[in-house]
Amino acid sequence: MPSFDVVSELNAHEVANAIDQANRELSQRFDFKDTGARFELKEFTVTLHAQVDFQLKQMLEILKLRLSKRGVDLVCLDIKESQTTLSAAHQEVLLKHGIDADSGRKIARLVRDSKLRVLASLQGDKVRISGKQRDDLQAAMTLLRGAKLEVPLQFNNFRD
Repeated sequence: MPSFDVVSELNAHEVANAIDQANRELSQRFDFKDTGARFELKEFTVTLHAQVDFQLKQMLEILKLRLSKRGVDLVCLDIKESQTTLSAAHQEVLLKHGIDADSGRKIARLVRDSKLRVLASLQGDKVRISGKQRDDLQAAMTLLRGAKLEVPLQFNNFRD
């Protein structure tokens, strides 16, 4: 029986490259020279460090631009509030990856309600969709691409 998996994964190497490019751009921009502004990446959390809140907003736009140019979907960004002290400001941006249980149930319900001849089952942090015909699976992919979900989706492990 043909099937495929719906996952939400981030390429950690591309994220690291995007952060490096953003740091390089900060070091070359005139308005950020000698300010100590920088991006830090730990696991899937990016921390923006700057002197004032205004610079954080500019840095966030730089980060979004670099991530999108490296092929990382911006839907995965969870931007936290900025914390400002007298001497510095910092902000955390979480990069969401994996399909949580709520999103998995939404995906499965969306597929079930579409009246396509496919089955959707939750399997950890992915959703497996299986059906008798390849055309039904491709229709399910099209349906999920068009749906407005809060996680970026990729399709892998397509078996015919």
